Order: sequence, then C-alpha cells, then structure tokens
Amino acid sequence: MGLPSKAGRLAAVAVLVCGAFAPAARADVTPAAVQKLTLAFERTTASKCPVNFEVYGTFRGVPKGQQLIQYRVVGTETWQDVLSPKWHSGRFTALLTTIDWDYDFENPDPTSVRIEVRQPDGLVSNALYYFECGPPAPDETFGETAEPVVRTTSGGPLAELVADAYLDAAARSGADAALVSRYGFHLDLDAGPVTYEEIYATQPGGFAIDAWQVTGAALKTVLAHPNARGWVLTPSSSLRYTLEGGAVTELTLHGEPVADDQVLTIAANYLLVGGYEGFPRWPGVSAVYRGGPDDRGALATYIAKNSPISAPAGDRVTIN
Repeated sequence: MGLPSKAGRLAAVAVLVCGAFAPAARADVTPAAVQKLTLAFERTTASKCPVNFEVYGTFRGVPKGQQLIQYRVVGTETWQDVLSPKWHSGRFTALLTTIDWDYDFENPDPTSVRIEVRQPDGLVSNALYYFECGPPAPDETFGETAEPVVRTTSGGPLAELVADAYLDAAARSGADAALVSRYGFHLDLDAGPVTYEEIYATQPGGFAIDAWQVTGAALKTVLAHPNARGWVLTPSSSLRYTLEGGAVTELTLHGEPVADDQVLTIAANYLLVGGYEGFPRWPGVSAVYRGGPDDRGALATYIAKNSPISAPAGDRVTIN
C-alpha cells in the first residue's frame, strides 16, 4: 500500500468539528479510545491530476462528553489532536487532513491514505483509495469477495455492488442514491482477493463520481428509457423501481414512494448523466457535488472497507 512520502505533499489543516473549528486541545484531557474510524474523501479541485482533496474521519464508539483523540496519517511522524463536540452520540466527523497529489513518473505519489489512532490497540482506519494520479501495482489487493459477483442482462449483482460503492464515495454530498449502467462493466469479479488488475479489467472507465439533483418525474423518464440492448439503470440499495409497459410504475427511496416533484440527489458519472452509455440526457439536472474519487478508486475503497464482499441479490429493478 502506498504511503505519503514527498515533502510538502501532505499539509496539516485546522481540524473542523461539526462545522466549527475545534478549540485547542486541553492538557488535562486524557486521550480517549476509539472503536472504529472510517474515512471519506472530498475533492477540492476539478482536475483529476494534480488533485487536492480533503480527508474526513468519522470516529465511532467515543465516550460521552468532550474527548481528545490523537491521530496521524500512516507513514508520517507527527501526531495531531482533535476534540470531539461536548455533546455527541458516540460518533462525530472531523476534517483530518488536506492532501495535494501529483504524479511524477520517477517518484510517484501514493494511491491510498490511512489514519491511525494513538491508543493501545493501534486502531487504523479503512484505506481510502484514489487512482487517477498513478495506479498501484497490478497485483496489489483491496480485500476480497466471498463469492463471484456477476453481471446479468439488466445489470445484476456486479452493477448493484458498484452502485453501492459510488454512493459511499459521494458520502460528503449527502446523495440519496447512486445509479450506474451495465455499459461500463467488462468482466465479472471472481471469488477471492481482488487485485487492481481485476478492478481495472472489470471497470476501466476512470470517471469521477459526482452528485446531481433531479426531480422524481425526470428520473422516471430516464429509468423508463427503452435501451436498445435491453439494459436498465441499476440503483444503489436505497433505491428500487418497477418497469411495466415501458413506464416506471413504482419508484421508492428507502422504501418510501418518490413523488414526481420530489428532488433527489443522485451519485453518477457525467457520461451517464450527459446522455451516453445508451441512455438519454437527464432533463433538468444540476450538478451539486464534484468531489468523489474515480470509479476504480471508489470500488477499491468500498471493497476494502466491507471485505469480505458478498454478492448483492440483484433484485433492485423489477421488470414486469
């Protein structure tokens, strides 16, 4: 796994807690233990490379009251302090660091970030991957699948897995759901360790995951489009729909019906939204977030975070 190595590539930032700058750490506060730490990514530049992005950490299992937590980026020496809010429910999110990545063929920057917590068990976060500024070694692994994850004519388990990864990658956007097209997937994922070579062969696109606002009515017209190959758009687990007679007869978000005038935030790449991959341009859509990693980085991060991965059921779209 790559680690930050270039001087000046990693810049510490003021820690942001719940929208406000945290006060300086008090000497009389004993560092608290954390049960789990997961990372989220937000790009701050539109370019794919070089890229600037922010890394947010969500700390879970934190004792009640204001707590001091010490952390550092794996591979660096300096420990940083963050204070939790005085009132929290055992979890809180903070901006941990800002990173500037470029690509130098002689001394390539890393493709992953991890955060460790200064506590007896040496807790380490999930790995957060970003590939656009230089891919990892082809045989580097990112967790494993517990069983084969395959494609079907309508998308199937593989498309559902990738849609879940896209939604996870766009977590900072507040996206309600994600949508993907089977068009971008070239191979199934076999059971066992997942290498970068497999991720690239499965999904070679390399497109950024963004978030877009669209009304329920407009989304239904896109979902109902008669794709020439019989493909349909595959949603993340939060969204389900039914196609019957060339129309969407049911569309639900978290089990609740979606109204025509309801505005949803959907994670997707710009090609799909722009009217490619065998589907029409999304009407009345507006971009609200351009902050996710590339699609391969999103899939690698999701597999690493949730390994071993089981195949989704492939039942989110019903065709009558």
